[in-house]
Amino acid sequence: MTGVIAPPPGLGELLRVSLKIGLLSFGGPAGQIAMMHRVFVDEKRWLEEKDYLSALSFCMLLPGPEAMQLATYAGWRLRGIPGGLIAGLLFVLPGAVLMLGLAMAYARFGAVGPVAAAFLGVKAAVVAIVIEALMKVARRALGRRDHWLLAGLAFAAIFFLNLPFPALVLAAALYGFFSGGSAVGAAPAPTGRPRTAATALGWLAIWWLPLLLLWLLVPGSVLIGIGLFFAKLAVVTFGGAYAVLAYMAQQAVTVEGWLSAEQMIDGLGLAETTPGPLILVTEFVGFLAAYGAGGMWLGIAGAGVALWMTFAPCFLWIFTGAPYIARLSAQPRLKNALAAVTAAVVGVILNLTLWFALHVLFTEVTRLTLGPVILWWPDPASADPFAIALAGLAAYLLLWRHWGMLPVLALSGMLGLLAMLV
Repeated sequence: MTGVIAPPPGLGELLRVSLKIGLLSFGGPAGQIAMMHRVFVDEKRWLEEKDYLSALSFCMLLPGPEAMQLATYAGWRLRGIPGGLIAGLLFVLPGAVLMLGLAMAYARFGAVGPVAAAFLGVKAAVVAIVIEALMKVARRALGRRDHWLLAGLAFAAIFFLNLPFPALVLAAALYGFFSGGSAVGAAPAPTGRPRTAATALGWLAIWWLPLLLLWLLVPGSVLIGIGLFFAKLAVVTFGGAYAVLAYMAQQAVTVEGWLSAEQMIDGLGLAETTPGPLILVTEFVGFLAAYGAGGMWLGIAGAGVALWMTFAPCFLWIFTGAPYIARLSAQPRLKNALAAVTAAVVGVILNLTLWFALHVLFTEVTRLTLGPVILWWPDPASADPFAIALAGLAAYLLLWRHWGMLPVLALSGMLGLLAMLV
């Protein structure tokens, strides 16, 4: 397939197609990327295969949700900045609206018996889902001996030493950049006439001005802390949502005290059941952080701040870098740095898997420290046999029977309700 076979769509048609993608974007980034390929490349024939794949490689080098950024790039390539805004926003907004409704219901009714029972089933299934994600990433990422070593070191650094996730990403990227590959590759000309500085400064202002206004209007508000936290998170979310969840949970639960470990796991379960990027769990965390400080309306504001600071920079990266995608994708050292980061992400996801499993399958988990070393130690007497059985069933259905994620989550939730009734 060569050339853009079909003429670019009008904004109205692009809006309809993007809304359909946003409403149906279940299944995580792999499913979302495959669905957009089917729509933009195979069905509509608006983009060339090589352009789509080059854009995907570029988006994987960026912090943030790669599927949402890929949708933004597709819209930008077809209809410029208006098209990028349409495709990017509609990829996120349907799931964000649904997540806000679910977070509000959770805050109001989360402790009620039937809801808590359903969440027990969902949390048990999430353990299996994260294990599946770990296996998929490991198969793709660990093809070299040094990458296995990177994964092991990253796991030990974050699980036993509690080192910050951004430091692990930076160390892995530097190792990959300098450990192999030539310094330069082919350098195709940029697409169109980029106005790089103006675009970057404009989107930096769009990203940060709302938080500056909040600081001027309500200094000291919890919203400021939420905004700064998710702004920092937005620039270190390399390797996908699962990689950053451990860092977010570590900070939001143990440092900020915004929510409990159980609530964090519930939020991930909600994010798994809604369309859009999994990183929409940030909206749930922002809502509960503000809700605990001031009730429902402040919770809604917290969700909005978390969304803005998480997703606004995605437009900054894409609109600034999109004209240079072909040039950047040809750089061997950047590809090697990405491979090293992805290998380290395997260790980070293993940490996340163990952290979730301990808090779901045991009701009492103690944080032990021995000098700089930290260890989470479960009380064997607090093991939950029903949660263990549900997690085992979910793992069997996902890994051996190859069920879809949504049927497994639905079945686990219903089994949790049934167990309560029985």
